[in-house]
Amino acid sequence: MSDYSKPAPAILYVDDEVTSLKYFQRALGTLAPIMTAASVEEGRRLLDQHADSIAVLVSDQRMPGAYGNELLFYAWDKYPHIIRILTTAYAELEHTVEAVNQGQIHRYMQKPWDIAGLRMEMKQALDLARLRKEHAQLLREKLLVRQQQTVSARIGTVYTLSASIAGQVSYLPVDAYLSAALSAGMTPPEPDWLLMDHADLTASEAFRSAAFGLAVREHLGDIERRYPHAEPGRALDMLAETFGDHCAALGDTGVLFKPGAGLAEFLETPTGDAVSSQHAFWLAALLWLGRHGWSLQICAGEGGGVQGRLAQADTMLTPAQLAAWVEQF
Repeated sequence: MSDYSKPAPAILYVDDEVTSLKYFQRALGTLAPIMTAASVEEGRRLLDQHADSIAVLVSDQRMPGAYGNELLFYAWDKYPHIIRILTTAYAELEHTVEAVNQGQIHRYMQKPWDIAGLRMEMKQALDLARLRKEHAQLLREKLLVRQQQTVSARIGTVYTLSASIAGQVSYLPVDAYLSAALSAGMTPPEPDWLLMDHADLTASEAFRSAAFGLAVREHLGDIERRYPHAEPGRALDMLAETFGDHCAALGDTGVLFKPGAGLAEFLETPTGDAVSSQHAFWLAALLWLGRHGWSLQICAGEGGGVQGRLAQADTMLTPAQLAAWVEQF
């Protein structure tokens, strides 16, 4: 039977005729690792088990129980990186044309095969699979860079909001915001960037940041009207009230945010997602504390939560400190 210990890229051939399986394996065994299956069901199982190492799928059309194009459709739906080829001794053009038009198959080969032609077809399919893999890798690298750039820009936005709204940037308020995001398990935003060019992404980020800044400013103004004097303990009560079940005050000196409180929302949610009023209030509360010489020192809390303790803050944020924060995300 097939030797599945060989390295990728491999070819999976599915055919209910044992002779065809042996013929295919003998003809192409020196070209690539060959996996074989005698039915659509077995082919589906092998796809699920070895999709990462399969580069090309070749399936006969007429088999008991199911047609080969059904298997190719399954592979097209779940493993689109695999090159799909349909082969048959029968001229079933209706199914074949439908499969080609829907993108389910790359090529159609009619039996009986010519050995030289078969090897050439498989070489071309393996080359195409390699090019697709390289393209996908380059795309992933590009998206990773753009992802990092977006997170860095968002961190810069937090700094800018702190400077423009609060009037000055003391270290601990910004430190508290970014520390809480990391402690909450912040993950980079999942992009829809395959559908967005750089200009669209930049514009979308700008509008999103502007809306977030406006919400933070409104919340900060409301807090100032309610509490114009330095009463840091009030911030803890406001946070507990705003976050509800996701937050609990720890006496007069601290607060515990439970998992799911959304402390990293602005940094980690996709570009098209608006930032919640609750999250805008979180930054506004930190800026209000900063205006009055206070902030929250962040550390890990119970049960995977995030704990903040009141602390005096009068140190100004430096470019080096901001750059160090960007490096951590």
